[in-house]
Order: sequence, then structure tokens, then C-alpha cells
Amino acid sequence: MLDLMYDSPKVKTIAGAKADWELVIGLEVHAQISSNAKLFSGASTRFGAEPNSNVAFVDAAMPGMLPVINEYCIEQAVRTGLGLKAQINLVSAFDRKNYFYPDLPQGYQISQLYQPIVGEGEVLVELGDGTARLVRIERIHMEQDAGKSIHDMDPNMSFVDLNRTGVALMEIVSRPDIRGPEEAAAFVTKLRQILRYLGTCDGNMQNGSMRADVNVSICQPGQYEKYMESQDFSHLGTRCEIKNMNSMRFIQQAIDVEARRQIAIVEAGGEVHQETRLYDPVKGETRSMRSKEEAHDYRYFPDPDLLPLEIEQGWVDDISASLPELPDAKKARFINDFKLTDYDASVLTADVDSAGYYEAVAQGRDGKLAANWVINELFGRLKKEDHDITNSPVSPAQLGGIVDLISSEAISGKIAKELFEIVFNEGGDPAEIVEKRGMKQVTDTGAIEAAVDQIIAANPSQVEKARANPKLAGWFVGQVMKATGGKANPKAVNAIVKARLGL
Repeated sequence: MLDLMYDSPKVKTIAGAKADWELVIGLEVHAQISSNAKLFSGASTRFGAEPNSNVAFVDAAMPGMLPVINEYCIEQAVRTGLGLKAQINLVSAFDRKNYFYPDLPQGYQISQLYQPIVGEGEVLVELGDGTARLVRIERIHMEQDAGKSIHDMDPNMSFVDLNRTGVALMEIVSRPDIRGPEEAAAFVTKLRQILRYLGTCDGNMQNGSMRADVNVSICQPGQYEKYMESQDFSHLGTRCEIKNMNSMRFIQQAIDVEARRQIAIVEAGGEVHQETRLYDPVKGETRSMRSKEEAHDYRYFPDPDLLPLEIEQGWVDDISASLPELPDAKKARFINDFKLTDYDASVLTADVDSAGYYEAVAQGRDGKLAANWVINELFGRLKKEDHDITNSPVSPAQLGGIVDLISSEAISGKIAKELFEIVFNEGGDPAEIVEKRGMKQVTDTGAIEAAVDQIIAANPSQVEKARANPKLAGWFVGQVMKATGGKANPKAVNAIVKARLGL
């Protein structure tokens, strides 16, 4: 049972700090919507295409080109909101966010400032110590992505790739409910897990499909509780935003570095100024990108080319009815149906493809035994070979076949590992491999008794030692297993050895 927390202990002692401080963190996560076409054009969203090959006239801001809303992207945003238990706004609107940048050909970005498509929701984040935090979602709004400036192809010139221009993004904005670096990473991890289960974002941070802006501030003990009671941000310290974080490790490092920087400033009698900063993982520091005073005046106004977006409750209900089983519900079911530990269930449901694989193996079988083989043998080997579960050389049916052979005692655990290696490298039906290669476990007690008697007769001194110290009986078990090529049933061998030695 998880212990749900709404507050958090003090920040861990920081070297050089004169007092206790608490961290307050909010995140803005940009998630690329899984769609074959862009938000306002039919251009492809395929990653890795030749530069400027996925650009429609409207993306390039050609004169007279008008945006047309991609209904599927709207559906994906609604699906995400429902998955986060959020309010779906039946009426929303798009605005123009005006600023100049070389990779923004329109000179503005179409976004949703005043009327987002999704309102307040929540994410339950499990922490490593058996506790959980309920992180509130303030809103989810849709917007189009900008292009990409490339600075490392020529020493004198920069290039612009507009393939990403117009790609649909969801900006998922949390409340400042996160209290430490580990919690921030856990929140992004859980959010990515939910989006992958929903199929609304692939969560690939390396490809830029998901990235986070992290807002960090510090406050003295007790101030956060006052904020929670009043929702008055004046109780919290001045925040600084760290832009474009694309890894869990860097998110944690950047928060720790920024917290130390702010504490040092305040304890030296200075004042933290609100600004946007970048994290440099090489130097292990954050550096100023722009101050609040230098921030763009975006001059938002309603996009004149797009009418307010109106959706029907019945359509929302249909999307809700089609939602898949989400991670928390699946984990609870795995624990209940397959008698798994909380840890095993967490590992198996961390990824939607892994959960599906495991369930196919475990269906109608010993759930715990299946979990052991998926987690320990399969996952371990896949990691070693740098394979993903989606391209595993061993199918669920094949691994299920190995589990069946173990359960029926046709093979021992040792033989099963040898069989797994054969299937992993060569493929084939496990039962047929066992039959053709003579790998079946010896269950004939007569044959086992004969082997035990022979080894006991040949080792009288070892017999005396084992009778004096029963723990040494294991030596005989090992010798019998060796003599039978590891095919003897270990349980039968152990029982017969003890009986013959009078233990």
C-alpha cells in the first residue's frame, strides 16, 4: 500500500548551506503528438527524413496558405486529457504567439494561451521509498512546433530544417507540487509511461518527441504549506526556468545545481531574479539565457484564421470508452491476478510492450514463474544484446512453452536455461527441441536411485562426513546431477540422497 504524500521533507543538507531549504518544482512538458500528419497541414511527421522534405506550403508560410486543423491530433489531445483524469474543455481556441526566429517562418507560433483544450488533471507518481505524490496538472494546451537551426555543418553559416515546423505538440503544465530532483524525474517517467500506454506520444526524448522545461525555486520550511493552503505564490521563492531538458539524468542534475546556486545567492544576501536558464552538463552549471525583463513580448491574440474549436461531449465519451487499461490499473491487476510482488508488477508494467509480452506468457500459467523468466532471463538477455522487447528473438509463445515444460517437470531449471539459449539463438519450438535433443528431465526414480547408490558406494568417507553434517549431503546431489548430465529431477535426487544417507 502506497503512502500518499502532499508535502515533503526538507531538502537534503547542501554543502555550504547555512539553513534548511525546501525545493519547489513545476514542469512544462512538451510532448509530440503521435500522428502521421502535422497539426495544420498534411505534411509527414516522419523523423529522420531529409532536411526540408516534410514541409507543406502552410508550414513554410507561403502567402495565402491557411491552416486546417488535424482532427486526429485533437482526438489525441483529448485522449491524453482523459488519461490524466483531466477536465476536457468542449470549447477551446488557438492564439498567435508572436516572435521572430529563423526557424519560425510564419513569425508566430499557433498555440493556446487563453482557452486550452484540457484543464486540470492529476498524475500519481510513485517514489522509491514506497510513498507516492499526487502531482496536479494545471492544463494541457496544443501548439505547433518550430523548426530546427543547425550550427555545426559549416564554420561560417547556420542552416534551417523546417521538417519539425507545424508538428503537433501538447504542452503539459504541472502545478508546483514536485519537491525534489528524484520526484521530478519520477513525474516525467510516469507521464511518459501514461502517454505511451495511451499511444498519444512515443516519449522518445533522444529524438525530441518529449522534452521538459523545469521551473525551480527555493523557500524556507513551512512556506510551501502556506502556499498549499492559500495558493498564493508569494509564499514561494522566485523561480527560474531551465529550458529544453531531454533526459531524466540531466533533469535531476540541473535541479540540484540550480537549487545550490539559488541558496548560495540568498544566503549571501543577494536576490534571485526570475529568468530563463540553460543547463550545461559538461560544466555542471546553469547559465542565463534571458531575464524576465528581456523576455519576448509575445503579443498574443486570437488566431484570425481559425475559428474557436468546439467538440461534442458524445465524441469525448466515445474516446473515453476506447481508452486502454492504464499503468496503475494494469499493475493492480497483475498483482491480483498473477500474484506478483509490487516490484515485479512495477517492472513488468513500466512499458506497455513489456506488459503485453508478459501477459501473453503468463496467461493460463504460473504468473510468478512467468514473471521470473521474463524479468530475469529475457530482460537480462535483451539488455545484454541491446535488443528491445518489440524485436525479441524469443516470442511470448516460445517463452510460454519453456514455462510449460518447467511446470510439468519435463525439464529442470538448469535445462530450461540451456533451452532458452537455444531458442534465443536458433529459434524453434521448445517442446520439439527438448524431444529431439534428448533434454527431458530424468524422473524415473529407479534410475536416480541407481545413480545415488553408485556414488554413495564409491565415496564412503564422504558418507560419514554427510551423516555428521547433513549440509554436506548437497555434495551427493551435485555428483548425481553431474552423472546424469543435469537431467535428473533435482527434487527427486535430493529426497533419495537424504533417504539413502538416513538424514
